[in-house]
Amino acid sequence: MSLSTPLNLPLDPEARADLAAMAERSIARGSKSFAAAARLFDAETRKSAMMLYAWCRHCDDAIDDQRLGFARRRLATEPSPAERLEALERETLAALAGAPTAEPSFRAIADVSARHGLPQGLVLDHLAGYRMDVEERRYDTIGETLQYCYHVAGVVGVMMAIVMKAEGEDALDRACDLGIAFQLTNIARDIVEDARVGRIYLPREWLAEADITPAQILDPRFRPVVALLAHRLVDLAEPYYGSAFHGLGALSLRSAWAVAMAHGVYREIGLEVKALGPAAWDRRAATGRTSKLRHVALGAAKAGLARRTRVQERPATLWTRPRPAKPS
Repeated sequence: MSLSTPLNLPLDPEARADLAAMAERSIARGSKSFAAAARLFDAETRKSAMMLYAWCRHCDDAIDDQRLGFARRRLATEPSPAERLEALERETLAALAGAPTAEPSFRAIADVSARHGLPQGLVLDHLAGYRMDVEERRYDTIGETLQYCYHVAGVVGVMMAIVMKAEGEDALDRACDLGIAFQLTNIARDIVEDARVGRIYLPREWLAEADITPAQILDPRFRPVVALLAHRLVDLAEPYYGSAFHGLGALSLRSAWAVAMAHGVYREIGLEVKALGPAAWDRRAATGRTSKLRHVALGAAKAGLARRTRVQERPATLWTRPRPAKPS
């Protein structure tokens, strides 16, 4: 896997502003939690964050055949998920190499990569997560599930940290930990919904221990068992959220505020799933406007606290992202 810096050049300020504004409008419709947190960034960081997220959102929608996270009617003549993934990989790499593209999301990732020196390997690592979904990968161990979490979310945290000018491997590890925590929360919240489309992220070892089959996840009679598995995921996310808190000090105050707000919102979703128990899938767990506003204030407090708190060593028991190969 190449970890070289992309060859394209950043957009001029006017083109970048237009593209960032377009990304912000689409994200406001497709991801209210991220949009709310991103408002706390300084203007330049927000532009890059929105553009990076717009590419991620486009990739996710392309694989799932959605628009802004919502399902749409698919035509029989449209490309298969594997074909859509191949197109994503091809067009993303072409954009990173400086090839012109009409698709805004590819222009966005090309600009972010050039502006912030994102290693191409990180972009490819994220695309590898979509391949795991396209191939309908199953996970035997929790370590394998955590590897999936890295590809679909942890590496996005790493790229966001680079955009926010975080320095040092420890800071990038903490950013990865937050992405993993977010994804574990998402998996817990969406266990039943994902199972309906054949996606099972719970490891086989956990299912065996709970004496439940993948098919039984959809059976309401097994909802108490599913709830216990969701609780286990939420509990597993906690040390990753804890590690991420100790990475806030590596960010500017505005960036730390935005990240701390998102940290609180997503963690609350997991705690709600845990509190609801077997009823957690009667409706999709989410945070409302009042709760988001509360986390804006709490985020400011956490960002300040992180600067006054002695950084704890990252637990050695946490799953750790792959390190880039050092030049020989």
